[in-house]
Amino acid sequence: MLALTISLLWSLYIVILIGWIIWQKRSPVATLGWILALSALPYIGFLIFYFFGPHKIKRKQIKRQHVREILSWETRASTRFSMLPPENIARTARIGIASNYRPGTCIDVDLLVDGAKTFDAIFTEIRAARRHVNLEYYIYEPDNIGTALRDLLIEKARAGVEVRLLVDALGSKRLDKKFLAPLIDAGVRVGFFHRASLARIRPVINMRTHRKIVVCDDWTGFVGGINITDTEDERINANAYHDIHLRLYGDAVFGLQQMFWEDWLYATGEEPPWKASHIFADVPTRGAHLVQIIGSGPDTEWAPIHRAYLAAISSAQHRVWLTTPYFVPDESAMMVLTNAALRGIDVRIMVPENSDSKPVTLAARSYFDELTRAGVTIFEFTERMLHSKTMLIDDDLSFIGTANFDHRSFYLNFEVCVGIYERNLATALATQFEEDMLSAKPVLKKRSISRFAYWSEAAARLLSPLL
Repeated sequence: MLALTISLLWSLYIVILIGWIIWQKRSPVATLGWILALSALPYIGFLIFYFFGPHKIKRKQIKRQHVREILSWETRASTRFSMLPPENIARTARIGIASNYRPGTCIDVDLLVDGAKTFDAIFTEIRAARRHVNLEYYIYEPDNIGTALRDLLIEKARAGVEVRLLVDALGSKRLDKKFLAPLIDAGVRVGFFHRASLARIRPVINMRTHRKIVVCDDWTGFVGGINITDTEDERINANAYHDIHLRLYGDAVFGLQQMFWEDWLYATGEEPPWKASHIFADVPTRGAHLVQIIGSGPDTEWAPIHRAYLAAISSAQHRVWLTTPYFVPDESAMMVLTNAALRGIDVRIMVPENSDSKPVTLAARSYFDELTRAGVTIFEFTERMLHSKTMLIDDDLSFIGTANFDHRSFYLNFEVCVGIYERNLATALATQFEEDMLSAKPVLKKRSISRFAYWSEAAARLLSPLL
């Protein structure tokens, strides 16, 4: 009788669990994976799916949509995107607008290579700020550069400038009360994104804000791969990460401002101090570059950055040059990359020889053979840790931002990138890529690796959706 009761309860558990998982309408592979995995965990699997399953992301989408309704942003005039780039990349811009709701605008852009130039530029603009400074970072370390920035923010706050700092609770976990106390005492508003608490159990490594955003007085902004850490400052650390950042000037900075305030309200519940109808009337609307701010995260079903990348690769006429520290492509990304190479496009991918994650390095290498057979040229950067996140399409389109070329960046974390539809910036990025090639070694089409290395790569590949 006991055995029959247990069997009936287990069968009921399986029926309810399967129905619940199917109801989410995820991909067939993901659905079957959840069903098979959790069926082997009677009752405990129910709790795992409740706290960590895909419906968790759905709840985040609902909350984020509520945040946007509270802010009631005015849509920027679509006429500002009347200067369409050549038709072969115009489709990419349209996908960005349709999936991301941020049309392109004309502004000035500066390419910043490595931490020293980036930190100097950020500090200069913060010193010049007169009204407000908003910062959002995944990693903010209480080290030399972190302390210097903290002290500058304190100085600006005491001078009457509104200062807000939003950091990811996981990436910036070393920021303690002692370090933050002078900031808060000076009037700086500090917020933590997805802070863990006993009241709310969250997936620890998913749904982080991986964004690096600085906005000064509405019209000057920074975005790219560089966090606030000595690890990215070559003046302090000889082995500092090699990285790329952008300084933006003009009305496209509104997209960064909008993104910051969505994240700030979502994390802290604090609305902007000005009305929702606030328009940056004194912000220049013209410049040398046509750009598009693209945000992505688990709050949208469209995966805007992923879609923009795939559309851009598919539209390429003669080259696709990609730089990423973490290369773990899904099937669709592999398809467009190999398709591009097979139709004669110059496809180059640059990754670090050894990233700061051994499983990611192994998983990336598991894709090398298929890519090189299709004609893709792969380089491993050997000088130091490559942390740049860029893509160059032909001579007119560049992407620079925070998103790695992997599942986590495209679907699970909050990211931002800038699409620049302009030749001069593309030329500068191409020059930087060629310079980086001098510190990289090409991957042979026929790699000679041991069986242990082959099996290690294959095993790491199985974990690709989790890396």
